[in-house]
Amino acid sequence: METGRRSALTRLAREACATGVSSETAEKMREFARESIRELLVAVMREEVEILCGPRYRPDAETKHFRAGSAPGYVLHEGRRCDVVRPRMRRCEGGGTIEVPLTTYGNAHEPGELHERMLDAFQVGVSGRDQKRLHGKDTPGVSKSEVSRLWRREGEKMLAAFRARAIARPDWLVLMLDGVRLDKELMAVIALGVAEDGTKHLLDFELGASETTETAKGLIERLSRRGFAPAEGGRLLAVLDGATALKSAVLSYWPDTVVQRCLVHKERNVRRFLRKGDWKELSRLFGRLRHAQGLLAGQEALREIERFVGERNAAALESLREAGDELLALHRLEVPATLNTSFLSTNLIESPFQHMRKRLERVCRWDTATDQPSRWLAYGLTESERTFHRVRHAKDLKELRKKLIKPLSGMAVGLAATSCGAGAVAV
Repeated sequence: METGRRSALTRLAREACATGVSSETAEKMREFARESIRELLVAVMREEVEILCGPRYRPDAETKHFRAGSAPGYVLHEGRRCDVVRPRMRRCEGGGTIEVPLTTYGNAHEPGELHERMLDAFQVGVSGRDQKRLHGKDTPGVSKSEVSRLWRREGEKMLAAFRARAIARPDWLVLMLDGVRLDKELMAVIALGVAEDGTKHLLDFELGASETTETAKGLIERLSRRGFAPAEGGRLLAVLDGATALKSAVLSYWPDTVVQRCLVHKERNVRRFLRKGDWKELSRLFGRLRHAQGLLAGQEALREIERFVGERNAAALESLREAGDELLALHRLEVPATLNTSFLSTNLIESPFQHMRKRLERVCRWDTATDQPSRWLAYGLTESERTFHRVRHAKDLKELRKKLIKPLSGMAVGLAATSCGAGAVAV
């Protein structure tokens, strides 16, 4: 066997030198590799039989195992089927004999690598119907139904892992909630958190027929149960798109949350009342508001927007003023304007939504009677999170942490002053 293999290697090397890069020579080399693997696996199976039964023609008298001929079978190499003749073995038991499966054959027969390749192909867009074309029509276990069952099992693992992740940490600063319409009667409310180190995390989701308060509260309740909470002694900054249900859900659990209205959504709402000729100037004015440093600059920029809008459309002005103080919540904290880019809009959470939609657009029908939507969402959110980077100017989040410290109540201020005075007298 060794002599034949060496001769084959020499022949392949000579062909490669003579022809250079050749698809025919490359295919011969791949076939040689497959044949070598097949011979190696058969040799390993024979070795297992010899260990349990003893050497051929000199069986171990004390063992209960004995050889039982051979049978056709196959092994998997690089996701492809390789036919082999596998040895068989039996064992004496209970006055009779039973066939003993070879461990080595079972391992070589296990489609672990094939399943990984099938899942990778499925995730990048290869449909269940095309798996046979990719892996070979003679490869077992690549039917459409097998791919579906495999993806279901993998989805269940992804969902369990997504919901089992530890999200309790002492430095949460920002919470964003937003809804994604999956179907006509299926909505997912998704939460994203930002910690003091600038890392972003997709925390969890809740499914419902619409973006209701009950749906949002279900999500907040699960987040709270899993350990999500504001930093100790502090408040959360919640950046929302203006949906009343989301705001109510957040404030029902953390009443002192600072709510910032998304300026992008508000500009979009105001724009629909104005002529297209006014859109450019409106965008410039909102841009000035987004870059304003501190409350005074923010109030001046907002007054200019109100003057511009009020001169053109009363309904637009009413829409602008509907948000109230929430348009300037971040400015009121007097944090560096470098944080405005990240926290004056919900772009941080809408960006991964775009990535997630590309993963979910292959779903033709959402089956709400099963966990299918949850499995696909866990997959889409997990994949989206792989693209995350820290928020811009993460070093300035320390200032946001300071500004989010809960203000002392009147009684607490009095006690603190008394304590300081007593300390001074003692000194």
